[in-house]
Amino acid sequence: MGKYFGTDGIRGVAGKLLDTPLAYNVGLALNKAFKSKTVVIGKDTRESGDMLALALASGAMRGGMDVLYAGTVSTPMIAHYAKEKAMIGIMITASHNPYEDNGIKVIDQGYKMSEASEKIIESFIEAPTTLSPTEFGRFTSNDDVTKTYKTLYETLAISKMNLNVCYDSANGSTYSIANEILKPLVDNAEQIHATPNGKNINELCGSMHIEAIQQAVVEKSCDIGFSFDGDGDRVLGVDHTGKVYDGDLLLYVLATDMKKEGTLSKDTVVLTKMSNPGIVKAFNDAGIKVVRTDVGDRNVSLEMQKNGYALGGENSGHIIMRDYLQTGDGLLVATKVMDVINKARRPIDKLCETVEVYPQVMENIRDIDTSLADTKKTQKAVKDTLKTLGKDSLVLIRKSGTEPVIRVTVSHRDRDTVDETITKLKTIILEQQEGITDE
Repeated sequence: MGKYFGTDGIRGVAGKLLDTPLAYNVGLALNKAFKSKTVVIGKDTRESGDMLALALASGAMRGGMDVLYAGTVSTPMIAHYAKEKAMIGIMITASHNPYEDNGIKVIDQGYKMSEASEKIIESFIEAPTTLSPTEFGRFTSNDDVTKTYKTLYETLAISKMNLNVCYDSANGSTYSIANEILKPLVDNAEQIHATPNGKNINELCGSMHIEAIQQAVVEKSCDIGFSFDGDGDRVLGVDHTGKVYDGDLLLYVLATDMKKEGTLSKDTVVLTKMSNPGIVKAFNDAGIKVVRTDVGDRNVSLEMQKNGYALGGENSGHIIMRDYLQTGDGLLVATKVMDVINKARRPIDKLCETVEVYPQVMENIRDIDTSLADTKKTQKAVKDTLKTLGKDSLVLIRKSGTEPVIRVTVSHRDRDTVDETITKLKTIILEQQEGITDE
C-alpha cells in the first residue's frame, strides 16, 4: 500500500485527511496517470460526497479531462460504465464506514488501477504540478450510468422469481437501483433502510449490522434476505430463519450451480486466506478447485484476470462474477443467488446443507502499532499455531488496509480452541506493544 492508497482507495475523515485540496489534486493527476480523456464520477449518499466529487471534477477539468457526473450510484455501476465506455471511473465513498468518513476509489476501465498509477496520483498529492494554460475539460451531468447498468440485467435472461425477498440498502448507494432491478424480477420484494439523509448511511443497518435484515426477514416471513454495504459492492444473505450466509457460502451457491451448468471456468473458484476452512473442504468435495490469495478484492480480481477464472471473492461479501463485471457487485450477486434458488426450487439452507462451516472469529486490536502484525515474533506465532492446529484451520494476523487496526482471525473445528488461540495471539501482540519483548 502507498502513503494515501489503502487496499480500497483513499479513505479518511472528510474535511481532515480527505479534504478538497486532496480531491482536486487526485483529479489533476488523472490525465497523467491514465490515457483516458474522460472520467465518470459517482458518489454514495454521504453529505460530504458532492463537495469531494466536485473538487475532484475541478482538478480533472483543469488537467484537460471531460467529466461526466453521475450523482448517487453504486461502485459497480461506475465500474461497469467505465469498462463499457473505456474510461476512468471515480467513486466517492467510504463503503461500510460511518458517514463522517469518505473515500476515493479509482477504477481503470472497469478494473482496479495499477500500483504505478497510484504512485503517479500520490506524487500529485504530495507536490501538485503547476500546469500552464491549456485546453480545459467540460462538465456534464450524466444519467446514462444507470441506463447502461440496467441493460446488463437484460442480458441475464432471468425469469420472474416466485420468492418473497427483503433487502437492506444501508441508506446508501443501492437505495434506488435495488428497487428498479428487483421489483420487476421478484413476486414480492420489500426494501428497508432506503431513506438516506447524508448522515444515516450504514447506521445500524446494512451488511455491517446484519441484525437489521435478520429481524426483517423473520418478521415478514421472507424466503431470503440480502444486506448491502454503503456503496453496493458487497452483500451478505440470511435465510428464512435469520441464519447468515456470508460471502463464502454465497460463492458456494453460485459455484456449484455454475459447475453444473458448465460455466465455471476451469472448475475453479478464487478465495482469500480469510475464507473458512470448512468452505474450502466443501468446494473440494464438490469437485471445485480453490485458489487462495491475500486478503483484498483487488488481489482476487488480479488472480482471476491472470488465469481466466470466472468466480471469486471474499467472505466479507465482495464477490466478483467476471463474466459480467470485473468488480464486486452485491445487487448482481443477490439476483443470481435468487435465480439459483428459484431454478432449483430449493431454499438456500438446503443448497448449503452439506457445508460444515467451522467456528471462525476475527478480533480487532485498536490503538496499536500496526507494524507489529509483521514482526518475526508475530509471524512465528502464526506459523507455530498453524502447525499445532493442523491443515483444516485458519490462523491469520494482518494489518487492515482501511483502518489503523490489527486483525486476528482464527478458524478451527473446535470453538474452545478458537477462543483460546485468539486470546494467546492477541497477548503476544500486546506484549510487544508494551515492550515486554525486544523482538
